[in-house]
Amino acid sequence: MAGISARKRIWGWFFFDWASQPYNTLLLTFIFGPYVKEILGDGTAAQSAWGFGIGAAGIVIALLAPVLGAMADTSGNRLRWIWLFSGLYVVGAFGLWWAVPDNFNLVLILTLFAVGLIGMEFATIFTNSMLPDLGHHDDIGRISGNGWAFGYLGGLVALVIMLLFFAESASTGKTLIGLDPIFGLDAAQREGTRLVGPLTAVWYAVFMIPFFLFVRDPKRTRPSAGATAVALSGLARTIRALPRSPSLFSYLASSMLYRDALNGIYVFGGIYAAGVLDWSVVDTGKFGILAIITGALFAWIGGRADSRLGPKPVIVAGVVVLTVVAVCIVFVSRNSVFGIAVGDSSALPDIAFYVLGATIGAAGGALQSASRTMMVRQANPERITEAFGLYGFAGKATSFVAPISIGVVTYWTGSQQLGVTPLIALFLVGLILLVWVKPDGDNVETWVEPSQP
Repeated sequence: MAGISARKRIWGWFFFDWASQPYNTLLLTFIFGPYVKEILGDGTAAQSAWGFGIGAAGIVIALLAPVLGAMADTSGNRLRWIWLFSGLYVVGAFGLWWAVPDNFNLVLILTLFAVGLIGMEFATIFTNSMLPDLGHHDDIGRISGNGWAFGYLGGLVALVIMLLFFAESASTGKTLIGLDPIFGLDAAQREGTRLVGPLTAVWYAVFMIPFFLFVRDPKRTRPSAGATAVALSGLARTIRALPRSPSLFSYLASSMLYRDALNGIYVFGGIYAAGVLDWSVVDTGKFGILAIITGALFAWIGGRADSRLGPKPVIVAGVVVLTVVAVCIVFVSRNSVFGIAVGDSSALPDIAFYVLGATIGAAGGALQSASRTMMVRQANPERITEAFGLYGFAGKATSFVAPISIGVVTYWTGSQQLGVTPLIALFLVGLILLVWVKPDGDNVETWVEPSQP
């Protein structure tokens, strides 16, 4: 890495967040999710199907994340893993073009979506594990916050491009500014909205170029003999030692729950608004612009607070705010706001949901940035990718619980509003577990068993 400056390495690393964010922004939440609801025609059915599909991907991620992280620490550099999972990202995202309205294969589309999601999540594990290599311990919070803010900005630019030039309203066939989808795309076949898949794939491929040009892995590039066996045995020792490191153990458990709940809000926000408030793809896109702007701003602000106060106060504040928001969401519908009846034409439900969306963006941006900084403080630096594999596992071990429980409760109650209530419990338990988390973690020596008995 001698020929590449530290500044270039940091900016190269930032570009992963810029390149990958549209999967969350365009596909998970604000464009493709609401499009699925429009195609299925029933918000309850769409929310249930979305929950089961995302939950299945979460199970795969949960099972493989710690193993892959351990293998990367012992069997070669992280960049080749990022190349591999980037391929899954691109293939899965591009395939969503075939979500044709009059020949919609729900199983195929959810499978392609899951392939891309798995690629994104695994690539994120390995790029997150590079964070400690980018600067001094005291600068990690600021670097993480800046990276997250830069990623939000990338998602915002991609979303604006989709809304202005491609995503068409189902009723008018026009984009946000009244244009036909450009390049001669057929609005009747929803080609403008379906282009969200190829756009997300191409966006990632192009903007990962700075990452691969400027980011280098200090680890060896040739796998050692028996690396897989060494990785698995080391992972087993780490897991056995977790109860002897209460801070790390509590943090992994806490983040497992509150990140799952936050992801649940992101994943179901668009479908919820489309079903409960009868918003179009364009409406949820405008909502997304507001949420992304507040997310970018508060990721940046949170990164500076993290550097000054440490990540724990930022995390606690974020979880408290999101718990309150999760409660409020249940009480906003087309016909009432916090128990006050309103007319069908009232703008009050829309305004309330815009405010809640902006708050979710703000709290979520700061929370996610501070969470990966906290993992750096809790982890053994000698097994950092394995630690982020466990962090990925913690983020996904129950990731199927939120979407599947939302799917089940939505199906059982027949109500999208009641369907999101499991998120409240996840946030509250995650908040309680933070009590046992030390700001700077356990002594590293106490949580990794020696290699020899």
